[in-house]
Amino acid sequence: MANRVLQKVGNGLKQTRNGVQRNGQVILTIRSLSASTNRNREDSWFKSLFVRKVDPRKDAHSQLLAKKEDTNLYKIQFHNVKPECLDAYNKLCEEVLPSINADSHYPCELIGTWNTWYGEQDQAVHLWRYRGGYPALTEVMNKLRQNKEFMEYRNERGKMLLSRRNQLLLEFSFWNEPNPRPGPNIYELRSYQLRPGTMIEWGNYWARAIEFRQQNSEAVGGFFSQIGSLYMVHHLWAYKDLQSREDTRNAAWQHEGWDEVVYYTVPLIQHMESRIMIPMKTSPLK
Repeated sequence: MANRVLQKVGNGLKQTRNGVQRNGQVILTIRSLSASTNRNREDSWFKSLFVRKVDPRKDAHSQLLAKKEDTNLYKIQFHNVKPECLDAYNKLCEEVLPSINADSHYPCELIGTWNTWYGEQDQAVHLWRYRGGYPALTEVMNKLRQNKEFMEYRNERGKMLLSRRNQLLLEFSFWNEPNPRPGPNIYELRSYQLRPGTMIEWGNYWARAIEFRQQNSEAVGGFFSQIGSLYMVHHLWAYKDLQSREDTRNAAWQHEGWDEVVYYTVPLIQHMESRIMIPMKTSPLK
């Protein structure tokens, strides 16, 4: 079929290039407009043979990928701390954050709080869960503004930070819900900036891939962003140490199908980053 199309295009070009010869004289025919239109039509049809069709989506990817049985919302915070203030910052967090986590007045839970060990240095990472979604988040924020101890904590914390940012996340339906676990462990936060429009494809592959990464209970949680940096995915893993991490990741390649998942998901990624993190003393994820 492609050859026949090329022949048609070639014949059309031949006719428009050559004039019509009458009585020994060459008369140029004014056919540029119609020839251009025909060429554009044929070229468009030819290209359509090779263009991948994108199925229209009737639902947002958050509705297709997130858990349906609950309305959990997560917030992840990244605090870049002045190097000379890191110890004081950790002590301040250990004094204030557990009290908020333990108070049933606030519909939120502190999932984990860490310092980065390898990756971005002098950084703290906090992960919160809000049971009840956005209304629970709003309720907590409003109540914390009335909490004198928390407002003092915020003011003191601000003096110790170079910068901070956060994201609101949903959890993938095929991942475990992150729950407190005993230690000691190190944690790896792998963050992927996906190409826009590829979140569904990522979820389809990882719904199978997660089966290969449950052997040592290393999978803690998987999340995708709703507010903040968009098309961002975070995978949280727990290991006993760096050698255990290496052995566990290498073992995944022994499972049939893991190589296929890697092959097809790598092109979906624009940027990726890995942080190795150490839990703070009061972190529920030890």
